Amino acid sequence: MVSQIPQTVRNWVAGREVDAADGATLAKLSPAEGSELCQFARSRAADVDAAVAAARGAFAEWAATTPVRRGEILRNVALAMREHRDELAHVVALETGKAPSEAAGETNAAFELGMFMAGEGTRLYGRTTTSGVPGKQASTIRQPLGVAGLIIAANTPIANVAWKVFPALICGNAAVLKAAEDTPATAWLFAKLAHQAGLPPGVLNVIQGLGEEAGAPLVSHDDVEVISFTGSTQVGRQVASVVGERLGRVSLELGGKNPLVVCDDADLEQAADWTVRSAFSNAGQRCASGSRVIIFDSVYEPFREILIAKTKALSVGPSDGDDLGPVINESQLNNMLRTLEGARAAGATILIGGERLTGERHAGGFYLAPTLVEHAKPDAEISASELFGPIACLYRVADFGEALALANDSPYGLTACIHTRSVDRALRFTQEVEAGVAVVNGGTYGSEPHMPFGGVKASGNGWREPGTEALDVYSNLKDIYLCVDFDRA
Repeated sequence: MVSQIPQTVRNWVAGREVDAADGATLAKLSPAEGSELCQFARSRAADVDAAVAAARGAFAEWAATTPVRRGEILRNVALAMREHRDELAHVVALETGKAPSEAAGETNAAFELGMFMAGEGTRLYGRTTTSGVPGKQASTIRQPLGVAGLIIAANTPIANVAWKVFPALICGNAAVLKAAEDTPATAWLFAKLAHQAGLPPGVLNVIQGLGEEAGAPLVSHDDVEVISFTGSTQVGRQVASVVGERLGRVSLELGGKNPLVVCDDADLEQAADWTVRSAFSNAGQRCASGSRVIIFDSVYEPFREILIAKTKALSVGPSDGDDLGPVINESQLNNMLRTLEGARAAGATILIGGERLTGERHAGGFYLAPTLVEHAKPDAEISASELFGPIACLYRVADFGEALALANDSPYGLTACIHTRSVDRALRFTQEVEAGVAVVNGGTYGSEPHMPFGGVKASGNGWREPGTEALDVYSNLKDIYLCVDFDRA
């Protein structure tokens, strides 16, 4: 296992590690301690051009490789991830500040996604269907698009890499991955392992740098046929506008402000356990975080007390004995503190938390105490904006109808959950809640590798990743008609 991240994290272009064209670098800080972890390449348009050219050069041969063979190579990449799981998880933990066990779990999930997508090489289904014309046979096949531009977030870095790289490559595309600036070494190490496992040079290229300097040139590049972006809704709108101008394909997995409803017939202890996990796991840095807790009036007081007690018992820090770690950078932390102060000034009550942790154990790090807020108005900034941190707001409602209406009263629609013993309520909620994922008696969690994930409204633009549905993002369907003269047979 590596003892440290490389002093300078470089780009991967055409199978080689390279510096930014002008040699510029940026500092990556440890979220747990605030100290410098490494420098990473500050890429700009020239570096993106080189990466796209490398991908374009590798595309034809990779696309001509059979899907089964592509799957075999990608399976080797996934197996390399498993073999080097400790090394990958160590880097993830260093870059994000999350506990080593949590980083290992994320790495395992990335491996499982890789294995599932590698298996799609033996399927990659089209269709054989019928025609209304005698002697005419109709079918469809999948074909790659070309160069895929992949832009990821830092919250679950190795999982985010796997979610985009494996489906893009199994379809026969070559790719340029724009690493998140807060987790440069995770993407770098994945590319290193992929090349060691036999991925041909140029099929996967990794560019480090800032979004406006490296991500924007990738989004606007005329030789990139598809952009898959995970990040904020604000940036997602900009990405969609730019790609739309050149009629490129764009898949957006954006923000969430996810409701978790606690009904009067819920198991309150179980509901509180799931609420804590949904709101505070990964320091709340999940697009699926349960940040709006909607509680029936008749159980509001007892549920609130249980939830406060469970939140108070949480341990914050970077070790396996902790329940959550720091947020990814100081700018994000300060934004949350400003929003909490604005909510307090507008009449909201901070039940617990709300402050930066600065004791000896948290000195220098970017730690926010797990925070519960009540009396915030549903249209307040803290209720409507994704904060990406360990903050949840509590809302009191009279009944199921009011709960469902409030759950849907959001610009977002990613995940949603209800806790109830009623089959009728559960089924109605899953049918009528405006979300891409609906859960009963659980948490507002994301997808398993074989299931599609994505949202409605401001949470996305309709595409789904992962699952077999991800193949639709990265491939074109071609109709094939075969006309046969049976009389001449």
